[in-house]
Amino acid sequence: MKQVDFEKRLSAEWLAIDQWMDGKIGKSRGISTLVRVFPIQLEQHAAPLLDRDFPAAFRRVCQHLAIAKARMYSHTLIEFLQDLVHRGHSILYRPKSIRISRFLRFVAIDFPVLVRKHWIYMTASAALFFLPLLAMIVLIPHYPQIAQAVFDGAQLSEFESMYDPKNEALGRESGSDLQMFGYYIYNNISIGFRTFASGLFAGIGSMLVLLFNGVVIGGVAGHLTHIGYGEPFWRFVVGHSGPELMAIVIAGGAGMQLGFSLLIPGRKTRRRALADAGRDGAVLCFGVFLLLMVAAFIEAFWSSKSMLPMEVKLVFGLGLWSLILAWLSFSGRGRERYVE
Repeated sequence: MKQVDFEKRLSAEWLAIDQWMDGKIGKSRGISTLVRVFPIQLEQHAAPLLDRDFPAAFRRVCQHLAIAKARMYSHTLIEFLQDLVHRGHSILYRPKSIRISRFLRFVAIDFPVLVRKHWIYMTASAALFFLPLLAMIVLIPHYPQIAQAVFDGAQLSEFESMYDPKNEALGRESGSDLQMFGYYIYNNISIGFRTFASGLFAGIGSMLVLLFNGVVIGGVAGHLTHIGYGEPFWRFVVGHSGPELMAIVIAGGAGMQLGFSLLIPGRKTRRRALADAGRDGAVLCFGVFLLLMVAAFIEAFWSSKSMLPMEVKLVFGLGLWSLILAWLSFSGRGRERYVE
């Protein structure tokens, strides 16, 4: 086949692909140049919707380039086809970037909707965590020996040193804000991961971790309140308690739904039930990670500031609690059908 017949048969397809790629990466050779190379009526060949068909179109262009080289067609034609192949390869094989719109959709819709989807596990997780926490806060001032049964003397002394009213840096003994930010990220995420991953043991692991953390956190709060160190303790924890404690609860709920998917798969096979639960669990863990990052940031750069009055810390902390609960309860309502 002569080059002129080759171009006449395929140039419309090439120009359409070029227009489509121009909209993707903006590196077209230019319409005027293409019309000079292939003198046809461009407006009759509007760029098709190639989002799904582009891989097949790309393979055809690669084949056309190979034919043009084998038949030793003009340098202009080969150069043009090489440009199409190069740009097409960059589109087809470029890594997918995380768009800010997808991230905002996850925060505003996908994550809170998924939390509500598993509300039974989230409610059970909250009960397993908050009930022993509150029980310890209420009981220890009346029965101080409970704290001595849960913690040894060295641990109690360490807690008292951290929250001594004379301590200028609340909640910690040393370290810059940035250093503590890194430490809090590591510590918080390790707790969240253990809470979720232990759910693989039929959900019992997550339940035990939740109970343990509830007893420990409540025990520290009850003991410090009993000995008169309650004001510095609450002034430190109230700011970051919302995102941190809710992250633990959600991680526990995610772990429980993962474990119970093996015990109660319903009409699904256990493999399918575990795969679906794991997919939901991974999404929930990403949201937990974001909450723990926020908690670590607040804990490092806000909570330890002893010069701020209790009233300011309290308003900030309660306001953040209200925002988190409203976000998880109402954000994305009416959009549930769009979230898989």
